Amino acid sequence: MIKVKNIHKYYDNLHVLKGVNLTINQGEIVSIVGASGAGKTTLLQILGTLDSASKTETHELIIDDIPITNLKEKELAKFRNEHLGFIFQFHQLLPEFTALENVCIPAFIKGTPKSQAEKRAKELLDFLGLSHRTNHKPSELSGGEQQRVAVARALINNPKIIFADEPSGNLDSESAETLHNLFFKLRDEFGQTFVIVTHNQDLANMADRKLVMVDGKIID
Repeated sequence: MIKVKNIHKYYDNLHVLKGVNLTINQGEIVSIVGASGAGKTTLLQILGTLDSASKTETHELIIDDIPITNLKEKELAKFRNEHLGFIFQFHQLLPEFTALENVCIPAFIKGTPKSQAEKRAKELLDFLGLSHRTNHKPSELSGGEQQRVAVARALINNPKIIFADEPSGNLDSESAETLHNLFFKLRDEFGQTFVIVTHNQDLANMADRKLVMVDGKIID
């Protein structure tokens, strides 16, 4: 599903990623752990096409058999919208919109008709136990509910891969456990691949595979 070869990232003279090689299989849940500054979020952003690797002669990023480095900007944006989903530590919901409207936004960007997008959004919110919250705005939702709305938004276009950056870092322990279990339920239900950067060792250890980053490299 994801193949990475010799990924480097420089920010001026700062060498953040130092030749990362990685393969992630379809339907696999992979956690990435390591100390702050190890390069976890930078790697996740590159895997998720939100950032690009520094150019080298041999670097590769292939997702679902598509060489990402060959895509032009508009092609990349389309690919990201249709194939990838994102969950962040802070839910990034738009405060002026309802839960339903927030979930629908990626579908609208894709060009999905409103009736079809809303039907799918309602199905996801119901699946996530939020059918009674569809018309509530983020300020009217708990932290756990906000994050579940963000999960529904990530799923609306049926992406093959979900990238999550500290998804439970802003939640209390009970809400965090609920979210962690949800990832595995979603994988079993929809077959998505999950790549999760986390400091939460419980979540990291639940994954099918735990990768440890140290100083810009994967050591385990």
